[in-house]
Amino acid sequence: MALEIRPIRLPERADAPDAGELVAYADLLRRLDVEALGTSELTRRPREVLHDLRRAEFATYTGIGAFDGGRLIGLAEVQWEVDDGESTSYVEVIGVHPDRRREGIGSRLLAAAEVAARAAGRPNTVLSADHLVERGEPSGPRLRPPQGDGDIPADAPAARFAIAHGYALGQLYRVSAMDVAGRADEFRRRLAEARSRASDGYRLVAWQERAPDHLVDSLAIAHERMSTDPPAGAIEWGLEHWNASRIRDGERRSREVGRIGLAVAAVAADGEVAGFTELSLLPDSRAVEQWDTIVLAPHRGHRLGMRLKLENLVRLQATDASRERVYTWNADENEHMLAINLDLGFRPFALESVWQRP
Repeated sequence: MALEIRPIRLPERADAPDAGELVAYADLLRRLDVEALGTSELTRRPREVLHDLRRAEFATYTGIGAFDGGRLIGLAEVQWEVDDGESTSYVEVIGVHPDRRREGIGSRLLAAAEVAARAAGRPNTVLSADHLVERGEPSGPRLRPPQGDGDIPADAPAARFAIAHGYALGQLYRVSAMDVAGRADEFRRRLAEARSRASDGYRLVAWQERAPDHLVDSLAIAHERMSTDPPAGAIEWGLEHWNASRIRDGERRSREVGRIGLAVAAVAADGEVAGFTELSLLPDSRAVEQWDTIVLAPHRGHRLGMRLKLENLVRLQATDASRERVYTWNADENEHMLAINLDLGFRPFALESVWQRP
């Protein structure tokens, strides 16, 4: 039977009788995560995959499968912002089952993702891939992005694949993990010390699941700055447009897939959000994802980033002390945020390479 490349069929529910393709998609995602990162703690469950692939209001996700005789043997996931005027698409996942590699299946999946992106008016495609940090002294030729200190092996399969298809390495993200089990007292002590030194007029406001109504519009502005302020390397990242409706939509989606969201904002004297940080507690996992953290430019220099993160780590321990690790992603050239994370105890274990055609 000929290989078939097409979008996966979405059921009404993740536990529906016709959810076989969705479950196979999530299973292959898990296998690829274990291979690339050494863990499946961060792998999305079928329910979350289904929610992502149904998104339509602010961003669109398309899951494309390679099927041989009904068996899913490869996948690609491409997404883009729905706003008019945006031209960038993101292939955040692409992979083939280990026993079917070197048959050109990955190339066909990438081509299908690019066709879908062009049809949506998003021809500037960005690829991402994960690489475990090597133990010992690196050997062989290395690839470096235009900015940052990190590098990856030039002969890494993902690197060879991207280059063969005309992509150039534009940026590296450092993927870091921090053990948090048994550190509640330490986080509380450090937060108390940070509070005792704070005399700058900012107050911290914390919430779970739903941002306060009086902050949501200002919070949307800070979210939008996350797509413009952090270092971009040589990648043409698109602008994410945020408003109160998008924040409420994200909160609703998190609840529906079983995630718990913890957030803290620094509020300036004028009542506007000066910065914020978010933690997302994954369902059926001991892991937590550190989502966006930002302090807006006019409010930097007050150590707000550290105070925000410590406040949320204390709240994490109070909310669910069984959580063991927090994972975070930072541009390799973002020295300020990396310094905060290292001070807290984050340690790099992987790099995410980001590629774009020149």
